[in-house]
Amino acid sequence: MASIPDLLFKALADPTRRALFERLCLDGEATVGALTAGAGISQPAVSKHLGILKQAGLVRDRHEGRQTHYSAQQRALAPLVDWTGRMNRFWEARFDDLEDLLKRMDQ
Repeated sequence: MASIPDLLFKALADPTRRALFERLCLDGEATVGALTAGAGISQPAVSKHLGILKQAGLVRDRHEGRQTHYSAQQRALAPLVDWTGRMNRFWEARFDDLEDLLKRMDQ
């Protein structure tokens, strides 16, 4: 079974899913129909992408009658924020080491 960060990376690797998630983040809750109108792809394709985002915990659905409303779960990005922070610290340390090495070489 894939880890949470793996699911998040996989879900957000697709530009259509990223666009759907960003739209929900910026515009708030939306129905599948409204999301389809701006996506440039079919409703079944939008629904499939939303299912993957939901599986990754990035969106939540709410049923109201025959319509399904989706909202972004921005807190679900926390594992990615943590990972990028760790990678940032890793690379900063490496660049600091490289800078120190280059200074010693110049002397």
